[in-house]
Amino acid sequence: MITKEERPQKQDRQPGIEAKMHPAPEYIKDNYKAAGKLQEKIALITGGDSGIGRAVSVHFAQEGANVAIVYLDEDEDAKITKDLVELTGQQCLLIKGDVKDPAFCKHAVQQTIQEFGKLNILVNNAGMQFPQKDVRAIDPGQLDVTFRTNIFAYFYFAEAALDHMHAGDCIINTTSVTAYRSSPSLIDYSSTKGAITTFTRSLATNLTEKGIRVNAVAPGPVWTPLIVSTFDEEKIKKFGSETAMKRAGQPSELGPAYVFLASDDSSFITGQVIHVNGGEVVNG
Repeated sequence: MITKEERPQKQDRQPGIEAKMHPAPEYIKDNYKAAGKLQEKIALITGGDSGIGRAVSVHFAQEGANVAIVYLDEDEDAKITKDLVELTGQQCLLIKGDVKDPAFCKHAVQQTIQEFGKLNILVNNAGMQFPQKDVRAIDPGQLDVTFRTNIFAYFYFAEAALDHMHAGDCIINTTSVTAYRSSPSLIDYSSTKGAITTFTRSLATNLTEKGIRVNAVAPGPVWTPLIVSTFDEEKIKKFGSETAMKRAGQPSELGPAYVFLASDDSSFITGQVIHVNGGEVVNG
């Protein structure tokens, strides 16, 4: 929890750097109890170097999975996450590149297969946002980057991964609470998140006969590098205060939702969204 005594620092580049965040996000709780739910599984996680992606990577490793992490250029964060994964005794493959490029997405899946021999869990998580109070300020360049990063890449990775996935495997997409209610300064971002929700539902029904489940997690405000690298200082200081719990969530509070959707515990769940948002009631 971010307290009034702490002074979050704004960063001037996107993606943000978790290693430079104050206060540091919590990626896993000290009292988390692993139960071997993902033993011998291989997971590919986009944006897995920091924020929610780091939490997912570490939780999956704690549960017995080997992890491939896709990241843009945050080398320090990626190395830290790799070390955290390897401390659990699991293996971690770092794959650096731009998810907007379909050739890279295909290459990342191929690298994962070459390293681990299979792919059981795809987590589409990488995302960007560019707050604009006036919709007229969203130029074609911004629109292109937002959609190519946030939804086109989900298609690219799913298409490449499905060549290697089988019954019992799964895809988990990161959508957002902004897909379910208005976000006046994140119009293009929230539009992509709405697309991710529908993508999840449609792909899920498309793949039921193959036995591949597709679900999503919709975070509310969560303390990640995306926040300090995109919002102004005033917004950062108040971030999360609008939730029913009056605080932002921590990545550690998201990780277990991804574990649930990746494991056999959710074997009768597909096309659904888990809402981890601090108490905001939404439909769907």
